[in-house]
Amino acid sequence: MIEIRTHGRGGQGAVVASKILADAAFRIGKYAQSFPQFGVERRGAPVVAFTRIAESSNELPVRSNIYEPDHIMVLDPTLLSLPDTFSGLKEGGWVIINTPSPPEALDIPTKYKVATVDASEIAVKYGLGSKAQPIVNTAILGAFAKILEHVIPLAAIIESIPEEVPTKPDANQKACEEAYHLTQIRI
Repeated sequence: MIEIRTHGRGGQGAVVASKILADAAFRIGKYAQSFPQFGVERRGAPVVAFTRIAESSNELPVRSNIYEPDHIMVLDPTLLSLPDTFSGLKEGGWVIINTPSPPEALDIPTKYKVATVDASEIAVKYGLGSKAQPIVNTAILGAFAKILEHVIPLAAIIESIPEEVPTKPDANQKACEEAYHLTQIRI
């Protein structure tokens, strides 16, 4: 089983990104869970979403938050300064970050692998959200597919986007694909 925790802010699409991953996993014959953790937060408040992906339904008996994720996605780089963002992340896990900075410029311990993509710029380019508040979820999933294609291939994510994002599905698919090609990696 692979566990992914997604950190974002209200309005960036963390919850929808988690749902797209689960739908894509289902499309390729895997089992998945997806659920958020948030209260009455407003736009801009920190939000966490969880995704579990397994080869069989027997691997998914747990229905709790993910405390020791294999990988994390961070939709807002300001969340990197919060201690909970890296909490429990397994050594060797991927940290996928929406930032224009290259992975080497970030102060992230070398025990983690790092992938960066400027998902905000890509979202703005495709008219996803506004310049001040871009919706970066589908772009960050392109980075996910780039580094974890053995878990969920880009094609499955692209196919799942219209299911979870009925508004501007073509633009969201293009943002995902562009981010896939622009992702920078530090292993």
